[in-house]
Amino acid sequence: MAYEVQKTDEEWRAELTPEEYAVLREAGTEPAFTGEYTDTETTGTYVCRACNADLFTSDTKFHSGCGWPSFYQPLKNEDGEETIEYLEDNSAGMKRVEVRCKRCGSHLGHVFPDGYGTPTGDRYCINSISLKLNAAD
Repeated sequence: MAYEVQKTDEEWRAELTPEEYAVLREAGTEPAFTGEYTDTETTGTYVCRACNADLFTSDTKFHSGCGWPSFYQPLKNEDGEETIEYLEDNSAGMKRVEVRCKRCGSHLGHVFPDGYGTPTGDRYCINSISLKLNAAD
């Protein structure tokens, strides 16, 4: 897929910290219960740390107890399309669905169909390091 935001590996490395690069560009995972947004309840919009694309709102964030920020629904753009893309992920001996930023292709985390009690039944398990929170005024 051709992404709207395209940069060389060297440009990504210059813009991101080594930890951010490992998660966003190499599909790594931050340790559970260590991310800055795991328990945050601040109102606002969560954007991609790499390209600032709107991804989730605090209205769809919930406490799942999994150790990473959890959301039950991504945002849609002005054309009504979700701002994330889905990829099959068979790594780590599991069959999962990876979610990436549709604008720049950065790894965000995974989505699971175990968001019990949420309106969608989904749990988007997202690395804090993949996000920035734009707090509401």
